[in-house]
Amino acid sequence: MSNVLAIGVTETQTKLHLLTIPRRAVGPNDVDIKIEYCGMCHSDLHHCRQEWGETKKPSVPGHEIVGIVTQVGAKVSKFSVGQTVGVGCFVDSCRECKECSDDLIQYCAKGVTGTYGAPVKDGTGHTHGGYSQAIVVDENYVLSIPSNLDQAAAAPLLCAGITVWSPMKHYGVKAGSRIAVLGLGGLGHMAVKFASKMGAHVTVLSRSENKKPEALALGAEALLVTSDKEAFKRASRSFDFVIDTVSDDHDLASYLSLLGTDGTYILVGGSPKPFALPAFSLIPKRIKIGGSLVGGIKETQEMLDFCGANNIVSEIELVKAEYAEKAWDRMQKSDVKFRFVIDVGRSLNKDTHVQETL
Repeated sequence: MSNVLAIGVTETQTKLHLLTIPRRAVGPNDVDIKIEYCGMCHSDLHHCRQEWGETKKPSVPGHEIVGIVTQVGAKVSKFSVGQTVGVGCFVDSCRECKECSDDLIQYCAKGVTGTYGAPVKDGTGHTHGGYSQAIVVDENYVLSIPSNLDQAAAAPLLCAGITVWSPMKHYGVKAGSRIAVLGLGGLGHMAVKFASKMGAHVTVLSRSENKKPEALALGAEALLVTSDKEAFKRASRSFDFVIDTVSDDHDLASYLSLLGTDGTYILVGGSPKPFALPAFSLIPKRIKIGGSLVGGIKETQEMLDFCGANNIVSEIELVKAEYAEKAWDRMQKSDVKFRFVIDVGRSLNKDTHVQETL
């Protein structure tokens, strides 16, 4: 076992600050990773501020991890020292259920072990995430990062990227599909990039024209202004898919009119309140509504390989560890294009002092 520096929260200090956490000794199947970059997800903030319920302390978040292998266990065969690797939203699972056997680890019947805040199987505590200098992970839950990708910009692929990639592949988005993307943020901008490279016709849904230049730059072919009632009406039955990445309250039913017969509405945004869903917004067009939760290791590696082949990464703002709390504050205001990433390797050290927000 070794100790590493991290930034997180405790029972008494609820703002991000420097602390020390333990990492287990490298076992025969483990990979020791020096963390270089860690993306910042809304889940990190919700977890540490206990907005989704009580969490274990200390809390060290971060599940968009990219780093360099520094040591491997005696039985490790997939990775070698010096290799660039990633760790996403989970670091273990039951490995016995049908879902795990079918490469659907994210839906493990007994629950995955999350990269942070989850009980460790041996009962020695709970997991700590990527806002830290290093992490030790079983090789079966580690991913290979294509060498041509920018490491920092690749980090959000491990959550934001796979969150939209998995349902788009599962529900059948392909070349020629007509897809509308609701919400042009961390998830939405990746949906635009992926769908465009898949050969789909991509339209961004937005309340104003303001986001049109960036939507087109990301690969969309059009932007539909949802507040323009006439334009919205004309777009009725125009799409095969709508992917909804919005996490705030919104009127889902109104967007169902955009789907044609056998259209699919994909939910990944996690709106906190139940939706009002009139039956006759679904029945006349045989519309399907489905959700999705990240992706398994096999599927995530397929996504990363696709990104390597098509040079796809996230649009990011790279920040130092000391800026993390301010980044969270800006993230809540949607003041980022489109994902914050912490430069862990070059900024997290014994002198790190996390700046407080006003």
